Amino acid sequence: MSHVFPRHCHSDLPTAVGGDGCFLIDAEGKRYFDGSGGAAVSCLGHSNDRVREAIKAQVDKLAFAHTGFFTSEPAEALADLLVEHAPGGLDRVYFVSGGSEAVEAAIKLARQYHLERGEPERRHLIARRQSYHGNTLGALSAGGNAWRRAQFAPLLVEMSHIAPCYEYADRNDAESPEAYGERVADELEAEILRLGPETVMAFIAEPVVGATLGAVPAVPGYFKRVREICDRHGVLLILDEVMCGMGRTGHLFACEADGVAPNILCIAKGLGAGYQPIGAMLCSAQIYETIAQGSGFFQHGHTYVGHPVAAAAGLAVVQEMLERDLVPQVQARGAYLEQALQERFAQHAHVGDIRGRGLFRGLEFVADRSEKRPFNPKLGLAGKLKKAALAEGLICYPMPGTRDGRLGDHVLLAPPFIATEAELDGMVDRLSRAVERTFAGV
Repeated sequence: MSHVFPRHCHSDLPTAVGGDGCFLIDAEGKRYFDGSGGAAVSCLGHSNDRVREAIKAQVDKLAFAHTGFFTSEPAEALADLLVEHAPGGLDRVYFVSGGSEAVEAAIKLARQYHLERGEPERRHLIARRQSYHGNTLGALSAGGNAWRRAQFAPLLVEMSHIAPCYEYADRNDAESPEAYGERVADELEAEILRLGPETVMAFIAEPVVGATLGAVPAVPGYFKRVREICDRHGVLLILDEVMCGMGRTGHLFACEADGVAPNILCIAKGLGAGYQPIGAMLCSAQIYETIAQGSGFFQHGHTYVGHPVAAAAGLAVVQEMLERDLVPQVQARGAYLEQALQERFAQHAHVGDIRGRGLFRGLEFVADRSEKRPFNPKLGLAGKLKKAALAEGLICYPMPGTRDGRLGDHVLLAPPFIATEAELDGMVDRLSRAVERTFAGV
C-alpha cells in the first residue's frame, strides 16, 4: 500500500525505474517512448551525461546557498547565457523552481513596477480563455480554463479573459488568417478601454498554447498587433513560454517566431529538461531599473530561488541545446513529424486538425469533421487514449475540454529534441494504434 498522494486516487501506475535516451523503463522492464516529454519537459531525453555530471559536480562543490545571503556561480552563468540569447531588451533573470512560480513572480513584478512608477491604479491583468498559466492561485486566476478554475473560483483573483487566437475553431470562412488575428487581437484593446487604460497593468499569453488547446500557434500578425496595443496604453506584455519555450517550437524563445519581444517572459520545463526543478522570469532592463532606482527591493521570494544545483543543471541543458545545434534540429525534426502526422492522420474520420510548431504538435479529435463538432465529453476519450497509448508503450498528453473547458479532446506531442526520424516514426505508429483502439469502442 502506497502512502504517496497521487494525481488520481484510483490510478494504478507503473513504477519508473530507468531512462534511456527517449525512453522510460518501468519495473517490469517495459520501455515507453516519451512522446510528450512528460509535460513538454524532457527535451534532452532521460540519460544526458553532460547534465548528470554537472549536477553531481555542483553537489560536490556547493549544494545550497540562500539568495538572501549569496549569489552563486551557476546562477550567474545561466543568467548571462539566457540574456545573451533573449529577445528584445530582456536583461534580468529571476530564478524559481517551476512554471507556476515564474508566472506568480511575473504578475507581482508587473504590479510593483507600476506602483514604483507612481501608477497604483494599474491593477488589472488581462488573459485569454482556454489558456493555462499554472496551478498556484495567482497563476490559476490568470488561466482561462473553466474546468481547472471551477472548484477554486471563490478563492481566485478577479481577472479579465478575452478570446484566444484559435484559428481552427473560431476563424470565419470568409476571413483571412490575418484578418482573423486582427479581430481577436482587437478584443484586447476593447477590454483595456472597458476597464480603463489607466487601470490595466499587463496582458499575459502563451505564444503557442499548450496543455489546454493542444499546440495552437497564433496566426501571422496577431502578436505584433497585441504588442502595438499594449504599447499604446502603457500595458506590459507578459509571455508565458513555460511549455512552448526553450527550443520546443524551433526557437530558443518561442516569441521569436512571431517577431515580438515581451516586457516579461516566463520559462521552465525545458530549461531544466527534467533533471532539476527550475524556472525563470526574465524582465526588461527598464523594469529592473525602475525597481532598482525606486524601493530597490522586489517584494517577492521563495526559499529555493536561484538554487545552485538547479542552476547548474539549467546551464548544462542550455549549453547542450546551443552547442549541439538542437534548436535548428527541432525545426528539421518538427517538419518531419508534421509530414508524418499529416500522412497518417489527415484523412482520419475523427481528426479535425493537426497543428503546432517544431516538436510541439497537437491533434484535435472531432465527432464530425465537416461541422468540427466535438465528441460528447461523457465518452471520456482523452482518458481512454492515454490508457491505450500506455499499452502501446507511448507516453503522450491527451486532454479533454479543448473548446471551452468541457467540450473537445486533443492530444499533445512533445518528444525529446534528440529523437531520430526512426523514433518519431515509431511514435506515430504507436499513436495510430492507440487512436484506432480508442475509436473502435466509440
